[in-house]
Amino acid sequence: MSATANLAADLSQAARRRFLAREKRPLLKGDWTRALFLHYEAAAEWLQPHIPFELDLWEGKAFVSLVAFSMERLCPGFGGALGRWLFWPIASQEFFNVRAYVRHDGVPGIFFISEWLNNRCSVLGGPITYGLPYKFARIQYEHRPGQGRLAGRVGDAFDYTADIATDVPFQISAAGSLDEFLIERYTAFTRHGRRSRYFDIWHEPWRQAPVNAHIRDDRLLRRAFPWFAEARLAGANYSPGVRDVWMGAPRPIGRIGSQRIHENR
Repeated sequence: MSATANLAADLSQAARRRFLAREKRPLLKGDWTRALFLHYEAAAEWLQPHIPFELDLWEGKAFVSLVAFSMERLCPGFGGALGRWLFWPIASQEFFNVRAYVRHDGVPGIFFISEWLNNRCSVLGGPITYGLPYKFARIQYEHRPGQGRLAGRVGDAFDYTADIATDVPFQISAAGSLDEFLIERYTAFTRHGRRSRYFDIWHEPWRQAPVNAHIRDDRLLRRAFPWFAEARLAGANYSPGVRDVWMGAPRPIGRIGSQRIHENR
C-alpha cells in the first residue's frame, strides 16, 4: 500500500475508533452506492449567513457539494432478520444531498443544507429523528461507468451528465488534497427548528475518480438558495460507493466538544 493510501486509511480508521468509543455499535447500517459528487465553490460571505455553523474553508475558499447516490440495504445495526424486515419499506432509495463543509468546536464535518429523496416514508421520518432536511422528489439516476456515462435528473428542475473513462482506476483521495477535504468526512451536523444535532459516520475510504460533469438544468437550486447564483462548478468525482456504512445515533450538539471527536487533520 502506498504512503498516500496509508494516510487515507488511517483517517478512516481513526473515525472507526471514535465511532466505537461512543456508539459501541452502529444504530443503522447500509450501502452508499454509485455516488457522483458535484463540487461548487461559493463565496464565503454569501454562504455563511445561510449556514448555522462556521464554514470550514479550503485555502480560504468555501465549497458546497451536491451528492447523487443510491442507498441500499439500510437496516438497524441490531435485530438481525427482524430488523431488516421492519426496515424493508426504506431499505433502498435515491438521494440528492446539498451539503456544506463546516467546523463546530474544532470538529470538521458536513452540514446538510437540503436533501431530496424518492421514498416518502423516509421523508416523514428523517426530520424528527436526525433533524435531516428531507424533501420528496422523483429521482432518476443512470450511473453506468462501464458504458462511460453518468446521468441523472431530480424533479423537473435539475439535470446533469458526466463523462467517465470506462477503464478509469478508482483510488483513495491523496492525503491533504482538496478531494480528501471534500469527500472524506465522518461527522454530520443538522439543524431542525431550534435543535442542533450531530451524528457519527464510519466507512472505508471512498475510492473515486475525477469526472467531467455538465449541468444541463440547475433551476432547483437557484430557486431554493439565493447564494447558488454566485456558486461555480469547480469539479466532480465519481465513486462506485462504500459498503457497510455505519451511522450513529443523533446527539445534541452541546456534547460534541467534551467528547473529543476531533478529526486530527
